[in-house]
Amino acid sequence: MRHMNFEGHGRGFGHRGWHAMREGAPGGRFDGPHRGRGHGGERRRMFESGELRLVLLTLIEEQPRHGYDLIREIENRSGGAYAPSPGVVYPTMTLLIDMGLAEEEASEGPRKLLAITEAGRAHLTERADEVATAMARLAALAKVSARTDAAPVRRAMQNLKAALQDRLSQDGVTRDVQLEVARLIDEAAGKIERL
Repeated sequence: MRHMNFEGHGRGFGHRGWHAMREGAPGGRFDGPHRGRGHGGERRRMFESGELRLVLLTLIEEQPRHGYDLIREIENRSGGAYAPSPGVVYPTMTLLIDMGLAEEEASEGPRKLLAITEAGRAHLTERADEVATAMARLAALAKVSARTDAAPVRRAMQNLKAALQDRLSQDGVTRDVQLEVARLIDEAAGKIERL
C-alpha cells in the first residue's frame, strides 16, 4: 500500500496510526459540555466509524485542501467545539488516496493538497444519507457551542466568586452571615432553574 507524506505526517504511522484512523481514537478533541468524556469517563466519539472519511471527502469536494485546512474547517463548522487531531486526519487522508477516492494535487509551497476523484464523488453520492448525518452533527455542535458561549454568565460567576471570597474572609463573619450567603445563592439557583 502506498503511503503519502502530508506535511510530515502519514508515512510510517504503523500499528498505532492505523488504529488512530478510527475517528473515535484518542487524539481528537471534543470540548463540548463533557469535554470528550461520556458516562464513567470513557471518551465519546464525535463520528461513527467511517464518518470522518465522508466529512473529509465532502470538504475536499468543495475545494482541494491540505490537512491543516481540513482540521481548521471542521473546527470552524463545529463552532470551535471539535477539532480532530493530526494523528487521525493525516492517516485518513492517506486512506482516501489508497481507496482511490482522493488524489494529491500540485500546489504552491510544501503542503500537499488533497482533491476528490470521480470515484470519490460517486462514493459521496452512494452514501448521501450518511454524509448528511455527519455534516448535521457538526452543525448541531456549532449551535450548542453558540448557546453555551455565555461570556456574561462566566463574568457573573467570577464576580460571585470574588464577592464570596471577599465577604467570607473578613474578620467577624458569623454563622448567621454564612447562612444568609447560602440562602441568597440557593435563591438565585432556584430562580435560574425557573427561567
